[in-house]
Amino acid sequence: MAEREVNKHTYLKEWPEKGITANKGINDPKPSIKIENGLVVEMDGMKRQDFDMIDQFIADYYIDKSVVEEAMAMDSLKIARMIVDICVPRQAVIRLAKGFTPAKFVEVANYLDECEIIMGIHKMRARRRPGIQCHTTNEKDNPVQMAADTAENRLRGFDESETTTGVAPIAPLNAIACLIGGQTPKVGLLTQCAVEEALELDLGMRGLTTYAETVSVYGTERVFADGDDTPWSKAFLAAGYASRGIKLRFTSGSGSEVQMGYAEGRSMLYLETKCIMITKACGVQGLQNGSISCNGIAMCVPGGMRSVHSENLITALCDLENASGCDQIFSPSDLRRAARTYPLMWAGTDFIFSGYGGVPNYDNMFAGANFDANDFDDYLVVQRDLIVNGGLVPVTEEETIAVRNRAARAVQAVFTEMGWPEITDGEVEAATYAHGSKNMPERNIREDINAAQDLMKKGVTGVDLIKALAKHGFEDIAENVLTMMKHKVAGDFLHTSAIVTGENQVLAAVNNLNDYEGPGTGYRLEEDPETWEKVQRIPQEVDPKTYES
Repeated sequence: MAEREVNKHTYLKEWPEKGITANKGINDPKPSIKIENGLVVEMDGMKRQDFDMIDQFIADYYIDKSVVEEAMAMDSLKIARMIVDICVPRQAVIRLAKGFTPAKFVEVANYLDECEIIMGIHKMRARRRPGIQCHTTNEKDNPVQMAADTAENRLRGFDESETTTGVAPIAPLNAIACLIGGQTPKVGLLTQCAVEEALELDLGMRGLTTYAETVSVYGTERVFADGDDTPWSKAFLAAGYASRGIKLRFTSGSGSEVQMGYAEGRSMLYLETKCIMITKACGVQGLQNGSISCNGIAMCVPGGMRSVHSENLITALCDLENASGCDQIFSPSDLRRAARTYPLMWAGTDFIFSGYGGVPNYDNMFAGANFDANDFDDYLVVQRDLIVNGGLVPVTEEETIAVRNRAARAVQAVFTEMGWPEITDGEVEAATYAHGSKNMPERNIREDINAAQDLMKKGVTGVDLIKALAKHGFEDIAENVLTMMKHKVAGDFLHTSAIVTGENQVLAAVNNLNDYEGPGTGYRLEEDPETWEKVQRIPQEVDPKTYES
């Protein structure tokens, strides 16, 4: 038994003094509030003169003075029951949550067991139709492979695709490959390139990406300061994205403060709740949370998995778009990874994964994903088993080959037109059939880096890509890229939980609001017959009539 995969993970006893606890921090305060002349002068037992910058920001920009006294006076157990009560509308709970303090959120969440947390997420998520985001990266930063992989991932149903780099200066080419590949099968894939924030914003302003989410917030002042940041600087950065029509989520995750050594004796859930409230107070439309890159820390303590799901629920209570984690691999055990992930598939979140590995894990530059490309069939079968829309649809080998080839050729044409390093026909052929970078020929990465840096100096934008695509016979892809830029100019992405369907319809909480109020309400896969038909038709399905003699 000692050799079983589950026993290769480290499991820790709680150490509350250091913050190594899911929800029992020795310094976690009790809920309280005091308002004088419209100003929060005491919150969770602390007087205003003792607030750190995070407390002050939450008190001044999160707390809704019109509802705070009502919300804080209400029994937390009653509120917990309202969350799972199908007779209480979602909006009634959202209204009260505008007046919660950090400690109040934690107290409410701690009344809920795992089933109730998942039920709460099902009711409280913002968008009616669930969604899913993927990671599309590769070990060699190969642009032609990246374009082909992104095209396949869009074909499979992903709403968003996030890339990053192994070598930072090559980021613009990775962004371009994902943008072109993502618009190859059909319009609508939102793409980002997770790099240093100034460059990430620059790429978005040029129309080379359409969203971002790697703007990190933290739950203690010392950790914030170590990043040379404050809540105010994050709010300013968020305004930079929004003013350019670029969709933005912040990122946080239980365990980051422990990992950096400044948890202040607070529990992971309490500190994460502060991150969620900062995000809402900044006016940002959503949050990527669920422990994310600190997943292994949260999952090593008792109750860690339930606490991570509680973060996702609190994000929904704050009426934020929620990309609910499930991304970075945290355990060698397939059963534990499934236990962490499938409840969120059943509940449905705005983005069930913050990054399903759309490539094999050896190519995932985000340190490996909880589920990756080798798990596609398992995931599809579970959707079919439970009649649940987890965001993916089956694909055939023929259509996958076709879309990968077209994306690779489109990127080849753009490289040719722009005078960037040659993409050979052999590379296009390899990318068409490649499972990962082990199946790809080597490129001269030094030349690609030089091209990436040169295009930034020359001011290349999405318009230049559109012209190149149209000139070389890829008018449909050019039109799709142009459509995504029009959405950005119109600000369509700035609504909470915004995605773009393959039919070029923007779905968000304003026109696709979650209306779950018990059996027979909310999103039902059976009531979406076109999608349900696709989910059923997995390639390995056999028609029983073929057995008829």
